[in-house]
Amino acid sequence: MNMNTIYCIHPLLSGQLPFLNTLNQFNISVVVLVLLIFCIVLFFNHLILKRIRKVSLQSSNTNAVMQQALKISEEHVVYYNVSTKYTDKLYGHMIPDEGISAEDWKAHVHPDDLPYALDQLHQVIDGKLKSAEFNCRWNFDYSGGRPRWGYMHNVSVAEYLPGMTRPVGIISTLADETNIIKQQEKEDELHQRYKLIFEESIIGLSFYDPDGWLLDANKKMRTICNFDSEVGDEYFSNANLFETAPFNEFLDKNHVEEYWICSRSDIPERDMHLYLEIRVHPIHDESGKLTYIAIAVRVVTEEREMYLQSRLNDIQIQKANEEIKRYEIELRYLMESCDMRAWRTSFKDRKIQFMKGLSEIEREMTFDEYETYFIDDSGVISENFAHPEIHFTEPVTYLCKMRPVFHSTQEIQWNQINNVPVYDENGELTGCFGLIRNMTKFIQAQEQLKHETQRANESGRLKSVFLANMTHEIRTPLNAIVGFSDLLQMMTTTEEKRELIHVIHNNCDMLLRLINDIMAISAMDSNGLVMNPVKTDFAQAFNDICQSLAQRVENPNVQFIKENPYQSLFTRLDVGRMTQVITNFVTNAVKYTQKGHIRVGYQMKDNGIYMYCEDTGTGIPKEQCSKVFDRFVKLNDYVQGTGLGLSICKAIAERCNGKIGVDSEVGKGSTFWIWVPCIIEKSEISE
Repeated sequence: MNMNTIYCIHPLLSGQLPFLNTLNQFNISVVVLVLLIFCIVLFFNHLILKRIRKVSLQSSNTNAVMQQALKISEEHVVYYNVSTKYTDKLYGHMIPDEGISAEDWKAHVHPDDLPYALDQLHQVIDGKLKSAEFNCRWNFDYSGGRPRWGYMHNVSVAEYLPGMTRPVGIISTLADETNIIKQQEKEDELHQRYKLIFEESIIGLSFYDPDGWLLDANKKMRTICNFDSEVGDEYFSNANLFETAPFNEFLDKNHVEEYWICSRSDIPERDMHLYLEIRVHPIHDESGKLTYIAIAVRVVTEEREMYLQSRLNDIQIQKANEEIKRYEIELRYLMESCDMRAWRTSFKDRKIQFMKGLSEIEREMTFDEYETYFIDDSGVISENFAHPEIHFTEPVTYLCKMRPVFHSTQEIQWNQINNVPVYDENGELTGCFGLIRNMTKFIQAQEQLKHETQRANESGRLKSVFLANMTHEIRTPLNAIVGFSDLLQMMTTTEEKRELIHVIHNNCDMLLRLINDIMAISAMDSNGLVMNPVKTDFAQAFNDICQSLAQRVENPNVQFIKENPYQSLFTRLDVGRMTQVITNFVTNAVKYTQKGHIRVGYQMKDNGIYMYCEDTGTGIPKEQCSKVFDRFVKLNDYVQGTGLGLSICKAIAERCNGKIGVDSEVGKGSTFWIWVPCIIEKSEISE
């Protein structure tokens, strides 16, 4: 159907068409406007919803962050309502979930801390303070049982409503600081404990900062340096370590090293004129940075005077004093090295801990186990450990014998133990602490010092005896030589003259051996024993020696026997010294053997030559065998001799890194022997 047809069917409407068109256009505009407004509303609703979701998400994230922060910091949040006087839990577990009343809150604060805590909170409630921060002891037990006290840190902030001058509530952040404060108390206790050890040290100790300024000094150091007071000293506080003698001579400020010195210290400002033993010890942190400089001082003035006095003695005494000085140095180093441990005990646990250093626990054991290390036959130690709360109430120092606690040895030790009782805050004895120090070397050094002093005195006595013996020993052959020389002129027959000449010759030989022994001893004391090994045929040399020694055996009841297992034996030896040893062996055997035999021989043994002299003489008691090789020792004062021959043989053996000894039985004889190491180059056994 087309428009013309419409117009034909509705001729009456043809006059109203303009009005209808206008109306349609208006309706369309209204619809479009409504749609546009609807779209705008939808758009803004979308923006508003998006913003609401964003704000909600941010709030959720903020709450999560706050929750995580509170969890990490381990803090607790509570809210106190001023009107209801009731505290509610917002976060944490410091108070029960249902909260607590003001009276319950007061009951959980320690009575000694309650007045101050209430004063702080009332000032916040009254509007005098916006916030308050304080510490108090808090009972963490909510069951009504025995209080479980801890330390709580409280930070309270007032909450105000607009237009109000008094707060409506208080938000408090609580933190449990029990572990922190107890750890601090332990550290303070440990500090005081070792401060006491530092103060009571037997040597002077002081500490300087890296720039050389005095930080602290113990009582011994203050006494040595004549401090103004127990608190400090103006001179030493203003004197820099690197500019003070003797430290300015050897300390490098840029590189402080371990140092030890013993010198005279003269400080007129403090009336100090002492000989001091000083040790410098730098202390570094974990990164190697210098943090402190420790100075240890010991007064050695009296020891030096003793040393100077000892130098006035003769040469032998001087040698003993040199050994004494060496022992003194060893004792000083023993005190410095301080084979020492700190220890502490708990009477409740009946345990003892040994610490290497300030805090490192090296060993831990029970009282029963520790008691087994003591060597005590009186039962005192057992009684002390059974009731320590009775026997360890006072500081005490004692020296005792113990089995080694820290060393892998079975040697019995002397330990010096310092004991200091420890009391808790209620004044009850809970344990002890102190030092255990190995004094074994110190005790042994004292015994050695005593022995050396006795040996030096004995040496002086033996010198006097030696001079008396020398007078007799030299006069005897000289009298014989002079007397028989005078008689020789009167003899008329050849046989008589030959007999007198033989006697004179024997006494000359005796006098020559005596002088040779004295010269050998003198040479050993001044320059040491000189050895001159050369290549030689020892078998031939031994035959020559024995041919000469056989003539010394004049007693017809004594047979001289030579045992030479080799026809030739080429080696490197000092033949003169070996001759000296065998000659002394045979000479002694001749003196003490009246019948039987004297057998001299040698053999190869353990990469060396073993020589021996066996006799059937009087023999030597077992207890005297170890003394016959000492100087001036004579077992029979009626037998001629100086007592030097065997001591020379011993010196020769030691100089060759060999061995010497004697096997003897009273009434049956003796066998003197010597073994010296040597390399055999060529040998031929006798047939």
